[in-house]
Amino acid sequence: MKVNSRNQSGKWERITKDDNLVDNALQLAERDIKTANDVYNNRDYDWAFSIAYNAMLQAGRALMFSEGYRPKGEAKHVSVIEFVKKKFGSDFADKILFMFNKIRKKRHIAVYEQVNIISEDEAENALNTAKEFVGKVKELIE
Repeated sequence: MKVNSRNQSGKWERITKDDNLVDNALQLAERDIKTANDVYNNRDYDWAFSIAYNAMLQAGRALMFSEGYRPKGEAKHVSVIEFVKKKFGSDFADKILFMFNKIRKKRHIAVYEQVNIISEDEAENALNTAKEFVGKVKELIE
């Protein structure tokens, strides 16, 4: 399913498809999954949560790049989430995008405002969601 190239929201723009951009973003996502897992095992749940989110963000970017788009504007994280929603539709997107957006908002607090606010369960859930999302994106791209 191709995303409509008429981006009425102005949150992404057309680019020339570049497999190197796709590959690099996927490698970043895989690196972040591994790092989030390592950090989780060291019981640093705030950072595990944040890194799991970054893995999802990188996978979303890889998906955009594979379709010949990139995020545009100030809120690029939100642009990626909205693009992914259009790509996946409601089947897969509802659960994943709810978690993606929830993680995005709480990650902001954990990174910029407050320490030790992420529970072990939240970090584990974020990590599992990121693994599922990255895997699904890889399936779509390959």
